[in-house]
Amino acid sequence: MEKKEKSKINAVTPNTMDRLPQDIIIRILSRLPLTDLMQSKLVCRAWQSLIQNPHLVSEHFSHTVDNGPSFVIQSHLPDNTYQLFFTDLSHDSQGNLILKKLPSVIKPMYLVDSCNGLLCMRDAKDRIIYIYNPFTRVCIELPEVNCPEQLGHLEFGFHPTTKEYKLVHVVQRYGPNPNSNQSGSIRYSEVHVLTMGSPAWRNLGKIPHGSIRTASKVTIKGRLHWLSNPSLLISFDLQTEQFQELPKPDCLGKCFHRLLILLGCVSIAAYQKGKLEIWVMKEYGVKESWTKEFNIGIFLPRAWQQSRFHGQRIVFSTASVRVICSLKSGEILLEYGSRLLVLYDPQQGTFKELTIPEKPIRFRIKVHVGSLNWLDTPPNN
Repeated sequence: MEKKEKSKINAVTPNTMDRLPQDIIIRILSRLPLTDLMQSKLVCRAWQSLIQNPHLVSEHFSHTVDNGPSFVIQSHLPDNTYQLFFTDLSHDSQGNLILKKLPSVIKPMYLVDSCNGLLCMRDAKDRIIYIYNPFTRVCIELPEVNCPEQLGHLEFGFHPTTKEYKLVHVVQRYGPNPNSNQSGSIRYSEVHVLTMGSPAWRNLGKIPHGSIRTASKVTIKGRLHWLSNPSLLISFDLQTEQFQELPKPDCLGKCFHRLLILLGCVSIAAYQKGKLEIWVMKEYGVKESWTKEFNIGIFLPRAWQQSRFHGQRIVFSTASVRVICSLKSGEILLEYGSRLLVLYDPQQGTFKELTIPEKPIRFRIKVHVGSLNWLDTPPNN
């Protein structure tokens, strides 16, 4: 632990708590690492109560967000087990990531989504859903989705105005073609919503914008965003529960593409002719604000050069590359086929491979803010 952090802890001992105003104590504690706060809960009941104070929870969350993105990784290990890890992408000179192993209170369960320090998880049988804070270890089981099919695609979101968490379940269905001149059926998406604290899911019915491409989703401004078939950019407002079509860049529909959040804006990664372009909607909802911000060249990781990964032959294509997010350093984090992480420096045009310890067969990574949050203590920001 850094000397500066130690001095902060020493400044707030049980003896000084009675002398310092509570708002000063909260300001000090809100800047401490989350693991130190969790250990401090064991000091006494007064400290436990203070660290569970909603004001401190919110302040600590705000400071953590300002420090830049951190991540939760679920690794599928060679022994066919799954393990959660937490990282801020700190690594040694060889690119080996420094990871914190996170406890799992339910086994096995798989990572679905992350929101405000809370994880949405599902069980191995694809029927039971959980909300879990891996640092406080608080976990709840949610009502089961009332549909006969296997569990569809899940999204977990929060609206900053209503302070409500909601889970959105997208089911792909087939139905009659509404064009009477054509026979056969078409694919469409049906949406179910669960407001956290409610006893049951609500069926919102068929969405009015084609079939959602569930593999590509981002959340911003209290809205979920998807690409749909045909190539549309649509949003779902978690407050009004209304869908809306948004203007798309000219690249959409001409190549393979995915949604992401970059520079705090809805963005699209377009994969075409052996290169990766990133388009950013700098002014939300304004078509003319779409700008091609990055043009990333081809990088072939060592594993692809060797043609094998864990004994499996693999084939490289730019469509195998997923843009995760931008870092405070200006670098961009890339994921290669759920097997490798790479940092791209747009200023230098260079790539750096990051190695995940224990060498998982594959992994899933989500931007995640480690926090004290729970469903009844949403952040103020």
